[in-house]
Amino acid sequence: MDFIPHTQEEFLDMLREVGLENRNDLFRTIPEQLHHPDIPFPEPMTELEIGDLMHAAAEANRGAKMPSFLGGGAYDHYTPHAIPALVSRSEFITAYTPYQPEVSQGTLQAIFEFQTFMSRLTGMDTANASVYDGASALAEAALMSCRITRKNKVAVSSSINPHYLRVMKTYLEAPGIEWVEIPCSEGVTDIKQLKSIVNEDFAACFVQNPNYFGNLEPVDEFRSAISAPKCLLGAVVYPHSLGLLKPPGDWDADIVVGDLQSLGMPVQFGGPFAGFVSCKQKHVRQLPGRLVGRTKDVDGKTGYVLTLQTREQHIRRSKATSNICTNQGLCALMATIYMSLMGPDGLRQAAETSVRNAHKLQKRLCDIDGVTMAFDKPFFNEFVINLPMPVESFIDTARELGLLSGIHIKSTESAGNDGLLVCATEKTKADDIEFYIDVLTRILE
Repeated sequence: MDFIPHTQEEFLDMLREVGLENRNDLFRTIPEQLHHPDIPFPEPMTELEIGDLMHAAAEANRGAKMPSFLGGGAYDHYTPHAIPALVSRSEFITAYTPYQPEVSQGTLQAIFEFQTFMSRLTGMDTANASVYDGASALAEAALMSCRITRKNKVAVSSSINPHYLRVMKTYLEAPGIEWVEIPCSEGVTDIKQLKSIVNEDFAACFVQNPNYFGNLEPVDEFRSAISAPKCLLGAVVYPHSLGLLKPPGDWDADIVVGDLQSLGMPVQFGGPFAGFVSCKQKHVRQLPGRLVGRTKDVDGKTGYVLTLQTREQHIRRSKATSNICTNQGLCALMATIYMSLMGPDGLRQAAETSVRNAHKLQKRLCDIDGVTMAFDKPFFNEFVINLPMPVESFIDTARELGLLSGIHIKSTESAGNDGLLVCATEKTKADDIEFYIDVLTRILE
């Protein structure tokens, strides 16, 4: 604590004021086994020396230099250089949630444009001003469906990202909402099971396309499979895939959620991520988060307003429809800039290239003896393979050889054998594919 500019006497005065004898007493409620040992901070350095230290630390980050075939909800897509250049402008990077919207016209306009892009991308009537991430967006959508239908039960496909499902389960525990998991068959939602499980007691049924295993779900069958007329259909989507795949609005989804990370946000240490929720117009008053609208003032000039502010309603806390207290404004702006730069044609080309690279990689991998596909299903840019050796062992060895090979899919997640989830994007180079083949061949020899 030497960097805090207080004298020892001032520290003692403050401690005495709260009835403590020393600084350690401030942390006495924390169990001893959780105490961190002293961090070996170096002696004070000059700016030049600090720069050298940080460069050396960056050089030690081997993972940033490895060819990456990781996916599972975080994707290494290309980020146009215009995005960091624009979002780092002071008027954007310092902007916060517009609690006084009348003086935040620029922020509101950016959010309005984001909502418009997401509505068009998903094929839905409207979209909110973003939420924390895709997992919380799914959880909020489940709560939203229960408010709309006044029911207390939801169904979820087991092919949804397991991290999303865990967050969703945590959200639903306190209000006592029951959830039922629909099993998979051959790597996709079992339609027969869906038909037999979902009835008039359910508020909604949630599915994911492409699903966690990268497989394409039978999206045209979901609506007809839900026999209960008032049960909502919720979709979890990978936004980048919508440059190529049929949007959920075309398969009559009521609510659509997902994460914006694939739209211009680089993969870093745990983020950034941002979620979104789109829905049909008739459900808009139960939409979580915020909604920006466009109008005209008394002089006929275009103006932007917060049409819905669903948390606490400022004065009616008991009528709040959401736990969300802010929107991921800067991340949503990154996605907006990305979509405006790419346009429909650019997004489609990026999606097509990702699919092409994934299928090239899959073919090369399955040409190796002992490597097989876990599921015989069409896939987007991710797929699961079976290996003739323990998956975790392969992942660890490949990392030592300079390759981030994929994600371990455990049998409890796939209802089958352990597998390896492998992903390719438009950034995957031919040399990366050849390196993967070389590493796998060497390990299996």
